[in-house]
Amino acid sequence: MTPSEAAQLLGHCAAFDNRTVGKVDARAWAAALHDVPFDDDAVAAVAAFYGTPPKDPSQRLWIQPHNVRTGRSRIRSVRLENFQYEPLADETPAEFLARYKGQVQAIASGRAAAPSGRPALEGGPSREFMGELEARGWQGLRAVPDSDETAVQTELIETVRRSGPLGVECPACSAAIGRPCKSPGGSEKQPMGKPRQKPHSARLRAADGQTQATEEERAAQEQRIRDMAARHLARDKADDEIPDAEIVDEEAAS
Repeated sequence: MTPSEAAQLLGHCAAFDNRTVGKVDARAWAAALHDVPFDDDAVAAVAAFYGTPPKDPSQRLWIQPHNVRTGRSRIRSVRLENFQYEPLADETPAEFLARYKGQVQAIASGRAAAPSGRPALEGGPSREFMGELEARGWQGLRAVPDSDETAVQTELIETVRRSGPLGVECPACSAAIGRPCKSPGGSEKQPMGKPRQKPHSARLRAADGQTQATEEERAAQEQRIRDMAARHLARDKADDEIPDAEIVDEEAAS
């Protein structure tokens, strides 16, 4: 930027902040912006600076050379946001550098239209690759919960399922996952029954992956328990009916 160009740029600044511009000011700005050309982007950087309100409402905006440099770079970077180099087949490194620099300059300056779409990867992983991931325990195709609450519940269930009997619903008392088993009956304080210290045996079998007994098997097991109880009672009753030993009077016998 030459002193005359810097004077024109300062004229745009004066339109906003009413500064006075002299030859010394123009030479100073030209020295600070010696590698920045006077173009539409430099003028737009001045307008953007004064178009942005300050953090402190009582502060007076006063642009400086570094604000012009930063604002101009920001304007040009926005145009290059979706830029993707378009190479040629069998191009040499020198040709690549020249074409790359040319495309960047053309888009950054606005001479060429900026890309309107963001480049995106197309396609997906192969079936073999997905199979390898799933074989190693990856569950990438599982459903995503609709809410955070559902996600927390799902995470809790997944955690409990790896921690023994509480990871399955009890077949005996229908205790939910993560809840202890319940004793039969209930009261006002415990309407669903008092929690058991130990899970039901059916829940233990379910947690171990064992098949549940059928109704006939359960009935036969209950009958065996009743038979054992009956035999135990009969044995106790027999012990109670043992006759007392007969006392023999030796003198009378003699």
